[in-house]
Amino acid sequence: MFYEDLTAYEYQVYDEFTDPVSHFYGLGFRPAYTRLNIGWLEAGRPYPAGPVPAAFTGKLKSVQALQWMNVCLGTHECDLCPPEDAPEGNGEIRIPGAAGIAYAAPFLIGHYITAHGYQPPQVFVDAVMAVDVDAWAAARWPEVAFPWVPEDAERFEE
Repeated sequence: MFYEDLTAYEYQVYDEFTDPVSHFYGLGFRPAYTRLNIGWLEAGRPYPAGPVPAAFTGKLKSVQALQWMNVCLGTHECDLCPPEDAPEGNGEIRIPGAAGIAYAAPFLIGHYITAHGYQPPQVFVDAVMAVDVDAWAAARWPEVAFPWVPEDAERFEE
Protein backbone atom coordinates (compact mmCIF):
# COMPACT_ATOMS: atom_id res chain seq x y z
CA MET A 1 0.00 0.00 0.00
CA PHE A 2 1.37 3.39 -0.91
CA TYR A 3 0.44 6.66 0.72
CA GLU A 4 2.35 9.90 0.30
CA ASP A 5 4.13 11.07 3.46
CA LEU A 6 2.23 13.62 5.54
CA THR A 7 -1.10 13.02 3.78
CA ALA A 8 -4.24 12.25 5.79
CA TYR A 9 -4.43 8.66 7.01
CA GLU A 10 -7.77 7.17 6.02
CA TYR A 11 -7.11 3.42 5.89
CA GLN A 12 -9.01 2.59 9.08
CA VAL A 13 -11.61 4.69 10.87
CA TYR A 14 -10.72 3.48 14.37
CA ASP A 15 -7.40 3.09 16.12
CA GLU A 16 -7.12 -0.23 17.92
CA PHE A 17 -4.34 -1.02 20.35
CA THR A 18 -3.58 -4.57 21.46
CA ASP A 19 -1.75 -5.29 24.71
CA PRO A 20 1.72 -6.49 23.59
CA VAL A 21 2.19 -8.52 26.76
CA SER A 22 -0.98 -10.62 26.88
CA HIS A 23 -2.17 -10.28 23.26
CA PHE A 24 -5.68 -10.80 24.72
CA TYR A 25 -6.57 -7.27 25.78
CA GLY A 26 -7.20 -4.30 23.56
CA LEU A 27 -8.98 -1.06 23.12
CA GLY A 28 -10.43 0.87 20.23
CA PHE A 29 -11.65 4.38 19.62
CA ARG A 30 -12.36 6.90 16.92
CA PRO A 31 -9.37 9.24 17.19
CA ALA A 32 -9.88 12.90 17.96
CA TYR A 33 -6.43 13.63 16.55
CA THR A 34 -5.44 13.98 12.90
CA ARG A 35 -3.44 11.01 11.60
CA LEU A 36 -0.78 11.61 8.96
CA ASN A 37 0.80 8.87 6.84
CA ILE A 38 4.50 8.14 7.16
CA GLY A 39 6.48 5.42 5.39
CA TRP A 40 3.82 3.61 3.37
CA LEU A 41 6.15 2.49 0.57
CA GLU A 42 5.46 0.43 -2.53
CA ALA A 43 7.66 -0.93 -5.31
CA GLY A 44 7.70 1.35 -8.33
CA ARG A 45 6.88 4.48 -6.33
CA PRO A 46 9.66 6.94 -5.51
CA TYR A 47 10.42 7.71 -1.87
CA PRO A 48 12.90 9.99 -0.11
CA ALA A 49 16.18 8.25 0.64
CA GLY A 50 19.05 9.34 2.81
CA PRO A 51 20.69 8.95 6.19
CA VAL A 52 18.88 9.10 9.52
CA PRO A 53 20.51 9.49 12.93
CA ALA A 54 21.61 6.18 14.46
CA ALA A 55 19.86 7.12 17.69
CA PHE A 56 16.60 7.43 15.75
CA THR A 57 16.66 3.88 14.39
CA GLY A 58 17.35 2.50 17.87
CA LYS A 59 14.56 4.54 19.42
CA LEU A 60 12.11 3.57 16.68
CA LYS A 61 12.90 -0.10 17.31
CA SER A 62 12.24 0.41 21.04
CA VAL A 63 8.91 2.09 20.31
CA GLN A 64 7.89 -0.73 17.98
CA ALA A 65 8.57 -3.28 20.72
CA LEU A 66 6.10 -1.47 22.99
CA GLN A 67 3.14 -0.68 20.76
CA TRP A 68 0.80 -3.02 18.91
CA MET A 69 -1.52 -0.97 16.75
CA ASN A 70 -4.16 -2.07 14.23
CA VAL A 71 -2.74 -5.58 14.14
CA CYS A 72 -4.34 -7.52 11.29
CA LEU A 73 -4.82 -11.25 10.82
CA GLY A 74 -3.06 -11.21 7.46
CA THR A 75 0.41 -9.96 6.68
CA HIS A 76 1.95 -7.55 4.22
CA GLU A 77 5.29 -8.46 2.65
CA CYS A 78 7.86 -5.84 1.74
CA ASP A 79 7.54 -5.66 -2.03
CA LEU A 80 10.83 -3.74 -2.28
CA CYS A 81 12.67 -6.97 -1.38
CA PRO A 82 13.02 -10.13 -3.47
CA PRO A 83 10.07 -12.38 -2.53
CA GLU A 84 12.27 -15.01 -0.92
CA ASP A 85 13.82 -12.42 1.42
CA ALA A 86 10.80 -10.20 2.11
CA PRO A 87 9.97 -9.59 5.77
CA GLU A 88 6.32 -9.35 6.75
CA GLY A 89 4.40 -6.85 8.81
CA ASN A 90 0.85 -6.89 10.07
CA GLY A 91 0.31 -3.73 12.01
CA GLU A 92 1.06 -0.08 12.50
CA ILE A 93 2.49 2.36 15.00
CA ARG A 94 1.24 5.74 16.19
CA ILE A 95 3.68 8.46 17.17
CA PRO A 96 2.35 11.64 18.80
CA GLY A 97 3.53 14.79 17.07
CA ALA A 98 2.47 18.39 17.49
CA ALA A 99 -0.78 19.00 19.36
CA GLY A 100 -3.58 17.11 17.62
CA ILE A 101 -1.29 15.26 15.15
CA ALA A 102 -0.29 11.61 15.28
CA TYR A 103 1.89 9.92 12.69
CA ALA A 104 0.57 6.62 11.29
CA ALA A 105 3.28 4.29 10.03
CA PRO A 106 3.32 0.64 8.97
CA PHE A 107 5.19 -1.73 11.24
CA LEU A 108 7.63 -2.34 8.38
CA ILE A 109 8.89 1.26 8.63
CA GLY A 110 12.03 0.21 10.53
CA HIS A 111 12.85 -2.27 7.76
CA TYR A 112 12.23 0.37 5.08
CA ILE A 113 14.69 2.70 6.81
CA THR A 114 17.47 0.19 7.49
CA ALA A 115 17.19 -2.03 4.40
CA HIS A 116 16.01 0.42 1.75
CA GLY A 117 17.39 3.76 2.91
CA TYR A 118 13.98 5.38 3.36
CA GLN A 119 14.30 8.78 4.98
CA PRO A 120 11.14 9.81 6.83
CA PRO A 121 10.26 13.50 7.20
CA GLN A 122 12.18 15.34 9.91
CA VAL A 123 8.97 16.01 11.87
CA PHE A 124 8.54 12.24 12.26
CA VAL A 125 12.18 11.76 13.30
CA ASP A 126 11.74 14.53 15.88
CA ALA A 127 8.48 13.01 17.15
CA VAL A 128 10.04 9.57 17.59
CA MET A 129 13.00 11.10 19.42
CA ALA A 130 10.56 12.89 21.76
CA VAL A 131 8.84 9.65 22.87
CA ASP A 132 9.48 8.83 26.52
CA VAL A 133 10.29 5.14 26.01
CA ASP A 134 10.57 4.50 29.76
CA ALA A 135 7.05 5.84 30.35
CA TRP A 136 5.68 3.81 27.44
CA ALA A 137 7.45 0.67 28.74
CA ALA A 138 5.91 1.20 32.18
CA ALA A 139 2.37 1.21 30.76
CA ARG A 140 0.46 -1.90 31.82
CA TRP A 141 -3.04 -2.88 30.82
CA PRO A 142 -5.44 -1.10 30.83
CA GLU A 143 -2.96 1.64 29.87
CA VAL A 144 -1.31 1.49 26.45
CA ALA A 145 1.87 2.91 24.97
CA PHE A 146 0.28 6.05 23.50
CA PRO A 147 -0.70 9.21 25.37
CA TRP A 148 -3.92 10.25 23.63
CA VAL A 149 -6.32 7.42 24.44
CA PRO A 150 -9.71 8.88 25.41
CA GLU A 151 -11.38 7.90 28.67
CA ASP A 152 -14.33 6.42 26.79
CA ALA A 153 -12.25 4.08 24.61
CA GLU A 154 -13.89 0.70 24.16
CA ARG A 155 -11.86 -1.88 26.05
CA PHE A 156 -12.08 -5.56 25.23
CA GLU A 157 -10.72 -8.85 26.44
CA GLU A 158 -10.60 -11.97 24.33
